Amino acid sequence: MKYFLFIFFALTISSCASVKKDNQHLTTSISPEKMREDIDFAYLKLQELHPKFDWYISKTELKFKFDSLKSTINKPLTPVQFYFKLQPVIAKVREGHLSLKIPAKKFNRKEIKVLKSKKGLFGRFEYHVEDNQLYIIENKDSVENIKPGTEILSINEVPVSDYLQKYRELINSDGYNTTFQNYYLKDVFFNFYVAEKGIMDSAKIETLYDGERKIVHLKRESKNKVDKEKDKAEKKRTPEKKVNDYVASTSSYNRNFKFLDKDSAVAYMKIQSFSRTFSNRFYKESFGKIKNAEVSYLIIDIRNNYGGSLYEINNLYSYLASEPFILVKPSELASSVTPFKTNYFRRSNPFHYALKSLLYPGYFFSQLFSVYRGKDGVAYYKMKENKSTKPKKNAFKGKVYVLINGGSFSASSVIAAKLKFEKRAILVGEETGGANDGTVAGFYSYQKLPHSKIDFPIGLLLIQPNIDFSNTRKGVVPDIEINQSMQDILDKRDVQLDWIKNEIAKEKETKIQKNSL
Repeated sequence: MKYFLFIFFALTISSCASVKKDNQHLTTSISPEKMREDIDFAYLKLQELHPKFDWYISKTELKFKFDSLKSTINKPLTPVQFYFKLQPVIAKVREGHLSLKIPAKKFNRKEIKVLKSKKGLFGRFEYHVEDNQLYIIENKDSVENIKPGTEILSINEVPVSDYLQKYRELINSDGYNTTFQNYYLKDVFFNFYVAEKGIMDSAKIETLYDGERKIVHLKRESKNKVDKEKDKAEKKRTPEKKVNDYVASTSSYNRNFKFLDKDSAVAYMKIQSFSRTFSNRFYKESFGKIKNAEVSYLIIDIRNNYGGSLYEINNLYSYLASEPFILVKPSELASSVTPFKTNYFRRSNPFHYALKSLLYPGYFFSQLFSVYRGKDGVAYYKMKENKSTKPKKNAFKGKVYVLINGGSFSASSVIAAKLKFEKRAILVGEETGGANDGTVAGFYSYQKLPHSKIDFPIGLLLIQPNIDFSNTRKGVVPDIEINQSMQDILDKRDVQLDWIKNEIAKEKETKIQKNSL
């Protein structure tokens, strides 16, 4: 027991020292020479590890952009300042999964405890980005009586439009699609802002609502007893929370299933993230209910779903297919050795390092036997999703509608592209944020720039749906395009889902009329 207490104490001291050292580095300026070395490092690692870095930009043009950036680095910068210089160039690769991790302050346990005892400052609202404007569309706590539809004009006297323009340069979707940015920017705007400005206890914002400008002072409030009890309740993992994958931080479920009509003819499945957590059970139970109810129509909603597990979408597709299928094409690698460059021991304390060392032989051989060279001389990685999968016994045979928008990214785009190509579903909504012809993700090599210490994860697998490619360099285009305005959102009017409901109602009515003849 004394030994374990000593180890725990040593790890705690080490962790505190590491936090202090990392935070000190954030405020230390880096010389231009060292930053230029970091730029060269990022460029070389991109060429070495990324299997498709020149998909949307030529090698010559990309090299020019890196060289041009180096020529502008002429004074010392902090890691955060350097991030805002380098990330816009990384974004020019136009691969949505490829991004530097913005340097952020770390907190010790005491600081984390204090933050958890308080409510958020900006995180208590839901936002909407349109053009170069930021709106509040939901104010659950009625903070300062700010009404939904209010535009935030400035934060601490700096125009929001300046931040939006700056932060847009940091975000890259797959290819030349334009729908992704606004959806993603509304979610990460204040991540960028806080990384740049630091965590605040108060902020002055200028708002505009119904033609009236107003100055509002936001304050970080302490949580009361009711808030703390609510936090405890949300942490409890009930069976329902497990199977629907409850996310306490957002007070929402990753998955939901319900019937939309009294006769259970229309089933609705909302999937917020393909997290894989308890997904087997969710789909088994949901499609069991669908079969028992003899459902005729299924609506799958993957709007605002940033993706996740290939395993989960392969499993979902097996409940929709009528014959054996292959979800994705063979997954290309930059070289046969890149799977061994995933930084297996990253973020390991002494205990984790020892445990991982024991497990490393198994990891090494699993990677070794997963790599093969194709007849074309290219290195590929074996995955279950590259192989033929049989449909489930209770696979749904009725009509399928899929709701998509610019927030449908990564795995969401893969399954949407496959369903559209096979004509298994009617896609309704907006062009997806992820590319129709695939993306680079899978698993990552976690690189760290040597001087700025900025993390640079690089996806190693080219993931492409098993379809004939569109070669449009854009997202999955819906069969029926319907855009949702901010006013629709404020009025809680789902025009995309309503269109499907109306189509189903028309089809039902037509069937009734035919049967009555």
